[in-house]
Amino acid sequence: MQPASKLERRVVHAAEQALERHSHVSPLDVLIGLGWAPPGLVTDWKQGRAPHLEAIAAVPADRLTDALEIFRRWVAGRGLRPSEVEYLAATRDRHPLRFTASNDPERERAYRTHWMPADLPESQRERLTAQQSKPPDLVVMQAVRPFTCTGCGQTEAELLTMESDGPICLVCADLDHLIFLPAGDAALTRRAKKASRLSAVVVRFNRSRKRHERQGLLVEQAAIEQAEQECLSDEDARARRRDRDRERREAADETFQQRLAEQITAMYPGCPPTRAAAISEHTGTRGSGRVGRSAAGRALDPDAVRRAVVASVRHEDTPYDELLMAGVPRDEARTQIRDDIDRVLELWQRRRP
Repeated sequence: MQPASKLERRVVHAAEQALERHSHVSPLDVLIGLGWAPPGLVTDWKQGRAPHLEAIAAVPADRLTDALEIFRRWVAGRGLRPSEVEYLAATRDRHPLRFTASNDPERERAYRTHWMPADLPESQRERLTAQQSKPPDLVVMQAVRPFTCTGCGQTEAELLTMESDGPICLVCADLDHLIFLPAGDAALTRRAKKASRLSAVVVRFNRSRKRHERQGLLVEQAAIEQAEQECLSDEDARARRRDRDRERREAADETFQQRLAEQITAMYPGCPPTRAAAISEHTGTRGSGRVGRSAAGRALDPDAVRRAVVASVRHEDTPYDELLMAGVPRDEARTQIRDDIDRVLELWQRRRP
């Protein structure tokens, strides 16, 4: 038997992790796990801002094909059962999302097919399939620059939604009767959305983070009033639940950071234990957006762990930050300190005496 290629190992690892987390796995799960389909750009695609998945992928289409072929062989070897899922855009027309530039029916079907364990109870299988096929939320964007509505031609609207012909204002989208409910109160938001017959998620593009971030909801006025009354009636109980949830998250974070530190020490036996703990705490901080909180980082993927260690060495053991402060371009600064990083990693890969 020929040894598995690096790509095959990565695809199988991503597939196994997704199957373990969700009790199902799809080609999109694998591409996200590989880092080839960045989550922020996947969101753009789902919200109608990209023509197909291949347009936002970090690798060429032939590399996607290679990964999907490996995934197909892995699925066959695991004896998983297929379930075809609808992928609909988060736009008013709910048009089917495309995965490929060619729109080839066979490849599109392969992308839409999710795989589940053969021994999964039928009731759970039906529930997962229904969840995956649920139409996404409508999405409305706060304009970061002036736009022209393709419906009425006005140029002064602050909110827009995307259609196949381009951006349209809320009046043309028949959403102008809805009221904006800012994000911040999870219970109020959840209840208002449930009570509203029509709703839309409002997002805004963050230039520094290069992603769309949720700002709130558009819902009916009556839904907000009903949600406010419900929140007032059980405020004390929700406060107690928030305290319990916070304690649970803190315990889970501490456990994860300990496991991450152990993985760092296993990969780099020469890394001082205090340094491994500091790296795991820094990169594994909840909400930080660092590699330790990515899907690969939480799964203790070796590539993700290595990136976290390299980032720490770059800032703590090389003059990288001083070079940036001196005006050296980032790529040039990284080139200058590459040998320094390699020396530290080589030292850490040796077992401590």
